[in-house]
Amino acid sequence: MARQNISFLHDLLQTIGDRVRPRAVEETSDIAPLLLIKQSCEQLMHRSGEVSRISVAAQALDAYSRLDSEDRVRFFRMLLEDYSVDAEAVRSAFEHWNSEGTESALAALVTVVEPRRQQLLRQLNMAPGGTLQLVRLRADLLQAIRVNRELAPLDADFSHLLASWFNRGFLVMRRIDWDSPASVLEKIVAYEAVHKITGWDDLRRRLDPADRRCYGFFHPATGDEPLIFVEVAICTGIPAAIGPLLESEVDARAIDADTAVFYSISNCQPGLKGVSFGNFLIKQVVADLSKDLPELTTFVTLSPAPGFANWLAAEQSEEAQTLSAFLREGRWQTDTELQQQLAPGVQAWATRYFIEAKNGSGIPVDPVTRFHIGNGALAHRVNWPADFADGALQRGHGVMINYLYELDGIEARHEAFAENGSIACGPDVEQTLQREGIKLP
Repeated sequence: MARQNISFLHDLLQTIGDRVRPRAVEETSDIAPLLLIKQSCEQLMHRSGEVSRISVAAQALDAYSRLDSEDRVRFFRMLLEDYSVDAEAVRSAFEHWNSEGTESALAALVTVVEPRRQQLLRQLNMAPGGTLQLVRLRADLLQAIRVNRELAPLDADFSHLLASWFNRGFLVMRRIDWDSPASVLEKIVAYEAVHKITGWDDLRRRLDPADRRCYGFFHPATGDEPLIFVEVAICTGIPAAIGPLLESEVDARAIDADTAVFYSISNCQPGLKGVSFGNFLIKQVVADLSKDLPELTTFVTLSPAPGFANWLAAEQSEEAQTLSAFLREGRWQTDTELQQQLAPGVQAWATRYFIEAKNGSGIPVDPVTRFHIGNGALAHRVNWPADFADGALQRGHGVMINYLYELDGIEARHEAFAENGSIACGPDVEQTLQREGIKLP
């Protein structure tokens, strides 16, 4: 029913757009895109008819799609400079609130301190498909900010609105399987960010067997475009390497298993960076799996270490530099004796990376650690060698880690991390920390 509702709403909006867009675009096709989008934005801030605004919003977003990178930066500067607050109105409203102190004066102040561009973005969102186009527009903005730092304040407006539009209450979780629409399956292949899907046979192995699951969050305004998805393997025991989970022959059957392994989580929309819903997805998947497969007793990840190689190379100690050189040289990948010699050092330094390496704000430098520990999981076990894929070797020297979701303590661990940066650890990790003389915060 949820899928039908999303599809119906998306199709309805698309139908409206198909009716209003062609005429608007046809009438303005000779106008330079940057000039057209400026004119369209001005019209959106003054027109009152809803149908007219839908047409102009579609026209504006169509014009944006035809801008080159330089004109996109000019457009972003226009939003920043021409659609900011009215400084005099803010000053006047503040003085009125400061003298009167009433709720109505406060409401007036709140209204005028909101930049005009937020209202403009709401108007642009009226265009059919506007929500997804604005998400992609923000992705362009984030790219532009890397070079044009003065545009950074503009992102605060996008972040504010997108966090509201993509509130958890609007998201729908759907299971993705081999019978899902081809348009969805193609996007899963394209958006997989952790373990590359090599083709349709590989995709089928991840979706079709009884011991495989895939779930994604969707939004009514984006149709079959996934926002985030998680791939799950149902197996016996906690895995220490990704290879057996991805190989073609599947041994375990869901009916005999006791463990759900979240082995890949992919955010699909760069324009939703900072809009957090991955934690909601995992918790809902855990709830659904617990209901469907009550024999499951363990919920755990098999996660990469995307920054470990660079972090280790930057460490100044002789031990770290020697280990980094051996790992970069690569002979250990085929020399099991050398693997055994290096294993204690890798285990120790990888544990330091996951638990001890922090940024200036006291937050773990590893993004995957931040996500799962902040979500209430605990660092259960560091695994090496666990992934021989090229990217995993280059970025993490093949290290992976299991984060364990113990259901009874999720909220307490989440709060402890949020309050004081406390990282919960399992016995294996604690033993390594004690051996290395590392004290937890």
